Amino acid sequence: AVSAAIARSAQEHGATVLTDKPVRSIVVNGSDQACGVVLEDGTEIRAKMQVVMSNATPKVTYLDLLSKGLLPEEFSAEVSHVDYKSPVTKINVAVNQLPNFKAAPNTGSQQPLPHHRCTIHLNCEDSALIDEAYHDAVARGVPSKRPVIEMCIPSSLDPTIAPAGCHVVTLFTQYTPYTRKDGREWDQEARNEYADRVFDNIEEYAPGFKASVVGRDILTPPDLEK
Repeated sequence: AVSAAIARSAQEHGATVLTDKPVRSIVVNGSDQACGVVLEDGTEIRAKMQVVMSNATPKVTYLDLLSKGLLPEEFSAEVSHVDYKSPVTKINVAVNQLPNFKAAPNTGSQQPLPHHRCTIHLNCEDSALIDEAYHDAVARGVPSKRPVIEMCIPSSLDPTIAPAGCHVVTLFTQYTPYTRKDGREWDQEARNEYADRVFDNIEEYAPGFKASVVGRDILTPPDLEK
């Protein structure tokens, strides 16, 4: 709905929106200025204002869509070294009660409080915790022992997405290496082991969380890529 609204707004201001039209290359004029694009089907679209904007990654924009030799070698080398692998594991959770945090206990009505409607960050009270979590994944190549956890409870704002009294919890956790150095693959056993660790951490902040879980979906970096 949000994407459609953005598209409608752009069209109302004269934009043409094309979908399922991959770009093959960016067109450059004799002054080395970007002036249009060529689509995979061969269609060429010229920029009326001699400006081409891209929301693709720097690698795609500068190395894949532009002809070789147009950019300084040093710049191209820097772009080629950017690592886009995600360090995040996302866990979608269904719970049968609202998380009850020790720092701000629930009320008797079990109605969401202001903090339930915010983004809740755990394991980041001290920068040393974040640093340790990062080094677990980068230096040791294993999932963080105390991962940084970003929790959202969308059902606290839209109760229609969960049964009465139940909630949907989304967890963005890091750091988890795309390729582990302990020789293990991100199989179901490894996924569940990591999710259990995350839930153990949440339990320290919100006792009863683990018992409230009725379902979970674990998406590691390779899963998110797919």
